[in-house]
Amino acid sequence: MSEPMRYSTPPVELPLRMDRDPVPAEGCAGCAELAAVRSRARAVGDMTTVSGCNVYLRRHPEGHQ
Repeated sequence: MSEPMRYSTPPVELPLRMDRDPVPAEGCAGCAELAAVRSRARAVGDMTTVSGCNVYLRRHPEGHQ
């Protein structure tokens, strides 16, 4: 049986993602609306909605093919 650790371990450092925001497809009303919602959310500090809009924008181009 192993001995329990009696000291604290250093914190795990996760990389900071600095990905650019996805660009809306030109001429697509859905993409334009998502970009507008993202812009309004960022203006009021709602980063959860910003992140959600980015996810939808990244997935949305599949419908443009």
